[in-house]
Amino acid sequence: MKLLFITTIREYEKHIPALFKKAGITAFSSTDIKGYNTLATENPMDNWFSSMDENLESSIFFTFTSAELIDVMLEQIAEFNIKVEGQNPMHGIVMGIEKFV
Repeated sequence: MKLLFITTIREYEKHIPALFKKAGITAFSSTDIKGYNTLATENPMDNWFSSMDENLESSIFFTFTSAELIDVMLEQIAEFNIKVEGQNPMHGIVMGIEKFV
């Protein structure tokens, strides 16, 4: 079992449920967050919140699921990022779960 986090700006959050469904992930949670960027970089992918706005209204989604389904979801995110215009791609991070009750 692994833990998947996805961050996205508000503009893209409406797409997340469909991406989860397409990946076969049926349960997930979300919450609103504010993303801050204090470093200007030439490559937008070098910064988690790549817009130069002081703070971005964003969301974080998370789920516990299998590595196989997470791989499918990360592929969905990569495809989404290729299709959208802008400098604020979705980001996914995976963490292993050692123990749970």
